[in-house]
Amino acid sequence: MRFAALPFFLSLASAVNSLPGSVGDSELVIRSELPAAPKGFVPRTLAVLPDELVHLTIALPQSNVSGLHAALLEVSDPDHPNYGRHLSKAEVEQLVAPVPESVKAVTEWLNSKGVSPAGTSASGDMLHLRVPTAHANALFGANFTMYMHEDTNTTMLRTLSYAVPEHLHEHIKYVYPTTQFIPPTKQAMFHSSNSRTRRTRRDAGASSSCEDTMTPQCLQAMYNIPSAPATAQNNSLYVTGLGGQVASTSDLQAFLHQLRPDIEHNSFNTIPIDGSKVDTSKGTDEADFDIQYSVGLATGVPATLLTSANKSRGIILEDLMDMVDFLLAQDEAPLVLTTSYLFTEEDVGKELAQSICNAYAQLGARGTSVIFSSGDCGVAGGFLDDPASCEDKPFVPTFPSTCPYVTSVGATEGINPPVAASFTSGGFSNFFPRPSYQDGAVQTYLDRGTLAAYSGRYNAAGRAYPDVSAHGVDYLYNLGGDFAYAYGTSTSTPAFASLVALLNDRLLNVGKAPLGFLNPLLYSRGAGAFTDVTSGSNPGCGTDGFPADVGWDPVSGLGTPDFDKLLDVVAGANVARNAQNGATRTWVISPLLVFAWTFGLSFGLIYGLML
Repeated sequence: MRFAALPFFLSLASAVNSLPGSVGDSELVIRSELPAAPKGFVPRTLAVLPDELVHLTIALPQSNVSGLHAALLEVSDPDHPNYGRHLSKAEVEQLVAPVPESVKAVTEWLNSKGVSPAGTSASGDMLHLRVPTAHANALFGANFTMYMHEDTNTTMLRTLSYAVPEHLHEHIKYVYPTTQFIPPTKQAMFHSSNSRTRRTRRDAGASSSCEDTMTPQCLQAMYNIPSAPATAQNNSLYVTGLGGQVASTSDLQAFLHQLRPDIEHNSFNTIPIDGSKVDTSKGTDEADFDIQYSVGLATGVPATLLTSANKSRGIILEDLMDMVDFLLAQDEAPLVLTTSYLFTEEDVGKELAQSICNAYAQLGARGTSVIFSSGDCGVAGGFLDDPASCEDKPFVPTFPSTCPYVTSVGATEGINPPVAASFTSGGFSNFFPRPSYQDGAVQTYLDRGTLAAYSGRYNAAGRAYPDVSAHGVDYLYNLGGDFAYAYGTSTSTPAFASLVALLNDRLLNVGKAPLGFLNPLLYSRGAGAFTDVTSGSNPGCGTDGFPADVGWDPVSGLGTPDFDKLLDVVAGANVARNAQNGATRTWVISPLLVFAWTFGLSFGLIYGLML
């Protein structure tokens, strides 16, 4: 059979070599090139078959990204008349639709090569290709090779360079995956002594004290979170599960039976974004935990696990990209989306990070509160196995927690008073400038002059994170019928997201819009609704990290939430919005009344004189 297939491969190779745009074609100009694979990646000796399909995405320039950002901030700013007036799916897609000239140029080029996109993103700014590797090599002047990431034993198809026709350089933002060697991340929580985000099993009945065992009831008491079921229609809380993560219905029932017996018959939905069948009889740790605390804390809010079923390739950046693309294509976006998986900015690269961040901005403009954990390795980043590897080097920001259009959640430990958890990642972005909504809070922290020793190791002008924090240690949850403990920002994040979902319940029940993008409200009016965390730090990279301090700081953010106080802030913002809208309507109508009165009086005088 191997010999019988040989003529086919020879004819395919011959056809590819004859294609215009193959490696030696003069019209192709290098778009991206690496001298060698990054550290930790090695080429596999196994040859890539020329007919093996490669999945590529061509990103086209969006027509009005600045308009998207402006619209998002308007609907999220409680001092703006448009506060709460979230955009529709069609309105968002119109802002980010690709430039028509780019669509025409790129599709004509693809058609000339016999390639038709296998699909597009909802707004049309992403063209998805599924072509044989040999054809991909010819199209982009590439040499796709299988590489292995040694630390995770994960293989991925990449090339050290790719090219596009010169006349398309302004019409193509990037082609992915090509020269982007991004290591797979690890589960947000897993059994490993090498990670600061780990769990240890204990007897579920070992302690009933919230000081060393965190439960839904403890969180309700700490943050004044109501236990009465939410009742609003169309509320939603989505949990992201990557790398084959799945939650078990039986594990949830065992968890509720012991820790929330008043709601023990609640359940959740599971949506696999690839349409595959999901077995919920046996859960995995991260998804089990996230669902148990989403259902057990956001009482009565419909919870959904959004999962990517592919386990074999690890947790890779495509998972995040596929998740947000899936959500943007839905007619109704979730009201709250919580995610506990992170990469580092350095690994992702600025081009991809900006593109993904803009996708979260689209969700925010449609009314979604996008919430991410800040990470679990202090100033050394998200999941570095060796936090000292950046010693005497710049600190390592995590992504997407540095995206200005998401809410980043750190972790605390202790109850009275709370202390910033040492594993919490936090700091300043190297890619995204500091957004105006956090200027005052962040500058106050910087002006204290306590970071002089770290000069050159962080970008003081960058987007600062985390934004808020919540308790992040000693959480009790059920896995496979046994109770276990967990800690990390991946525990504090779904807890905070659940609180936001309950705030939405109050808003929806009185006919108001959901909160959507949270940060402008939190920084402008919400500081008093958080318990300030003034002690602790997040060491890493051979340093003590950033210290917690009065007000906002890059380890605990604004502090830990108080539901009742936040509800007052939310109510006040809506009262202010109504007053602004009334004033605006008066300003618009009054000149019309003046004009009508003046015109009528003048007409009457003229008519009288004529008589």
